Amino acid sequence: MSIYTELGVRPIINAIGTFTRLGGSLMPPEVVQAMQEAAGQFVCMEELQHAAGQAIAQMTGAEAAYVTSGAQAALVLSIAACLTGLDAAKMDQLPNSVGMKNEVIMARFHRNHYDHAVEAAGGRIIEVGQDDACTLADIAAAINEQTAAILHLPWRESKLALGDVVQLARRHGVLVVVDAAGRCDEPGNLTAFVASGADLVCFSGGKFIRGPQASGFVCGRRALISAIAWQHLDMDITPQVWTAPRELLDPAALDFVPRQGIGRGYKAGKEEIVGLVTALRLYFQRDHAAEKAACWAKLQTLCEELDATPHVTAELITPSAGRGGFPLARIRIDEQALGLSGYDFIWALKSGEPSIHPGERELAQGAVIIHPFGLQVGEELAIARRVQEIVRGRM
Repeated sequence: MSIYTELGVRPIINAIGTFTRLGGSLMPPEVVQAMQEAAGQFVCMEELQHAAGQAIAQMTGAEAAYVTSGAQAALVLSIAACLTGLDAAKMDQLPNSVGMKNEVIMARFHRNHYDHAVEAAGGRIIEVGQDDACTLADIAAAINEQTAAILHLPWRESKLALGDVVQLARRHGVLVVVDAAGRCDEPGNLTAFVASGADLVCFSGGKFIRGPQASGFVCGRRALISAIAWQHLDMDITPQVWTAPRELLDPAALDFVPRQGIGRGYKAGKEEIVGLVTALRLYFQRDHAAEKAACWAKLQTLCEELDATPHVTAELITPSAGRGGFPLARIRIDEQALGLSGYDFIWALKSGEPSIHPGERELAQGAVIIHPFGLQVGEELAIARRVQEIVRGRM
């Protein structure tokens, strides 16, 4: 009996991709083994964070890096670092940012469900541009003495190039933070955003990297990474006898040691830190082209299996610049012929055996979207069989 069965929780087929609500992704055995080893001994967390940060910085080309409990935590901590720098009094004041530079500029078409992280840190979002367009002039017009940072999302279809945003920010003495939580679908992004000159770049460790779900990391400027560490680590210390690496945490750089910071509740465990570093090393060794080819083959098999199924159309959606390098599949039902709406269809998939969770964005058109990244061996056939069962039950 599996641990999930013992708890009364049903395992599912993840046909939606690297979504947190379905557990992100599955860790390789090497990552699980590394986490198990890490769980067997005590370490000083500040020393572990420093060592992990050095390893990640070497892999990504950044000055420094830091492991967090997820990309959202990375973003909160990054904005906090932009607001405070190495000012202990400001660290103690957050999330109250009165008297600080606290405005964070965002293009309107970059607004998303996760940018509440800016406000959680004490920042104030300044929205610029239109629903489908934003220019450098729009950003420049919003910069003033209260501007702390520009938050940029490297969406593939964006006409706002990160390099241009960085150049503009440099001219005005403003920091640039990149929310790249889900952009490890393209391996080059792990170095490209840092190389572009962004001050801080936030990534998720539990998606395409296949690290622990409760992990993320920030790459960027050394002083900002230090500000993140001061606001994240356990500050119940005696500075005179603290053994923390001075490259990461130097009490002499602050007027005083701040109290437990705004990021204290986002702590990353030793197991997650070691697991993330291990997964990241493996990520750089993986054959990403072969992975995507295997994903394509699974979707082809799925579409072929459903080709003769009445009132069902299955089609491949080829990779595009707007979506990244993964193919998708669309399964559309004839709602009128089956007397079944798209919402009824996905409910039948989720509540059946096996429980299948596909993408939901086209339900109003009677279709579900299949992302192949989370599909295990043979699950494309299980999806086809379940769709056919649902159809037979309506005929």
